[in-house]
Amino acid sequence: MIDWGTILYGAILSAVIAAFALVIIGERRAPVLSVGTLSALIAPISWNAILRATHARQFFTDAPIAALPASWQDTGSGVFTLALACLLLAVIVPQEPLRRAVLRT
Repeated sequence: MIDWGTILYGAILSAVIAAFALVIIGERRAPVLSVGTLSALIAPISWNAILRATHARQFFTDAPIAALPASWQDTGSGVFTLALACLLLAVIVPQEPLRRAVLRT
């Protein structure tokens, strides 16, 4: 089981990378930048809090891929982040269909 320091470090790093990636791809709308960054921060913390509360140690099994040994815990963090980002975008940018809010089409 990973400790809270590692969880917070990973979440902060994810949020910084998400913000940077959004700017790199040309996103300039403050609501979308905020949602992407906050989702990448809040969702992994929430998912890992659930894993810690339920003592779900089996989620920390790495995939047998040497180049990217992601675990089920990492996958859950990604799923939580995507779900939270979609929900927040639907609430914060309701005047646009979600597809257009995300893809800027």
